Amino acid sequence: MSIARRRIIASGAAVALVLGLVGCTPTGSPSGRETVVDLLEHDWQHVPGVVADGDELRVTATGRTIVEQDGGGGQPNPPVDLAGVHLEAPDDFILRTSLTDVTGDATLAVLARPPVIADEFLIQPAGLTLTLDGDGLRIAVFDGSTPEDVTDPAPAEDKHVTVTDPEAELSVHRSGDRLEIASDGETLSSLPLGDVFDSGELWLGVSSEEGSFTVGSMTATAPAGASLAAAGPVADDAEPSPEGLQALASSARPDFLIGAAAALGPLVSDAAYAANLVGNVGLITPENAMKPQALSPRQDEYHFEEADALLDLAASKGITVHGHTIAFSEAMPGWMRDLPADTEPERQTSAGTLLDYVHTVVTHFRGRLDSLDVVNEPFDVEQGTQLQENVWYRVFGPSYPVIVSQAVHDADPDVRQFINENGADVPGPRQDALLQLALDTNERGGHIDGVGLQAHVYDLDTDALSADDLATTFDTFADAGLIVRISENDVPDDEGEDVQAEQYATVLAACLGSDACVSYTSWGVDDAYDWFIDDDGDLRQGHDLLFDDGEPTPAYDALRRVLAD
Repeated sequence: MSIARRRIIASGAAVALVLGLVGCTPTGSPSGRETVVDLLEHDWQHVPGVVADGDELRVTATGRTIVEQDGGGGQPNPPVDLAGVHLEAPDDFILRTSLTDVTGDATLAVLARPPVIADEFLIQPAGLTLTLDGDGLRIAVFDGSTPEDVTDPAPAEDKHVTVTDPEAELSVHRSGDRLEIASDGETLSSLPLGDVFDSGELWLGVSSEEGSFTVGSMTATAPAGASLAAAGPVADDAEPSPEGLQALASSARPDFLIGAAAALGPLVSDAAYAANLVGNVGLITPENAMKPQALSPRQDEYHFEEADALLDLAASKGITVHGHTIAFSEAMPGWMRDLPADTEPERQTSAGTLLDYVHTVVTHFRGRLDSLDVVNEPFDVEQGTQLQENVWYRVFGPSYPVIVSQAVHDADPDVRQFINENGADVPGPRQDALLQLALDTNERGGHIDGVGLQAHVYDLDTDALSADDLATTFDTFADAGLIVRISENDVPDDEGEDVQAEQYATVLAACLGSDACVSYTSWGVDDAYDWFIDDDGDLRQGHDLLFDDGEPTPAYDALRRVLAD
């Protein structure tokens, strides 16, 4: 994603937790008997830090965080079981979990929906977390309201209590609009916050900040008269549409792919998002799941679970994947960003560390990616032509794209390699620099197949793209023996939806009309997940994409007309 705008998008203790969340609107059960779901019989293999061990789960700390543009911050990003199972629980229900072998801390999260993960922050959904640390229990309840600081959301209720017996049974009851938390029958807290679960869904997460623990059991029960069911990803039911954008594109130009940047959370939880994505695209780019901070939050530790889940869903629908990204100045975990490079011995050691990362990641995904951004946004953030002096530059020098490209080729010689950049969509010095970087990289032994032109149109007065400029651009790269992909197109509706639609149509038509342009990708699917933080630090929703709360925008209709014509 372009850096020009922020998006969204007790040691040795044995502990038993029994969590009961009891609703208040029974619907009636034909059998007159309670419903029980054993959650550990379902799939947890795509949850970072969670490993199935017989009929138990072993949970270890992952260090997952979301860093800001400048590498600062580090908002926690604890894992949630997205691709496995969640609960449809519109009525009364009880959730029971036992945790043992706790070292450090243990957290159970019960959320009304998955978090929204943007480039640089996480939007906390309604729900609750229980965190046990020795004999202390933190009870945090989030009501889903917009926080004053999105990167540090304050719970609606945040209570710290001492548990007399850490091994005693803990329970949480929802009764009408109240939540009751008790230990060994003694009430610890009673809160008028039962409506945090009015979504009728429960998404579960288990995590530790520093330590590990075992989940010995986890069952959900609904009393007689209440509805309860285990459910998998809603994307399982989505199918490519014979009238979708990709189908139209394949008729117009069989080798051309229509794509979108995709996130696992909405794909598994939002039926409209899943239907619109799967129905219309033949290519996805993982928004954040393949960035370094997601894959390797701690040095020499890798968490491919969520990226694998996204790629598995794509493969099941016949959708091609473009990987994003390897060398990047942003979205790096602290260990990578701070690798020493002041002396030659330090640079040699750090070089080995970075190349091991490249080899591990590309080898893991080998055969599953059609193409990959091996270098992402190499030039400075002020639209200049100088390489950013990131960790890759400091360790390898200005020829780092050559070394990264060679390492990627060694790990997967079949994946097509791209350099992806913003602000190079039109003729000018930045485009010239991008072209020269690609050519120089290949001349020195690299394997760059083409460039990604992001086509972010943030301000229509200054960023609008013309058909003539795009045609010239495509010809320029084609004459140099390179292919092009429109990699991250998005356009705001600040000047009205008709103007927005016209700009979308211009970009797609120009790309479709050039043999050098092999694919077109929009950066996102639905405005419901398009969020950014403005200059005042306030959370804002963008209106830049082809769908808005599941409904097609005029821009979507404009793309259909381009493809049909």
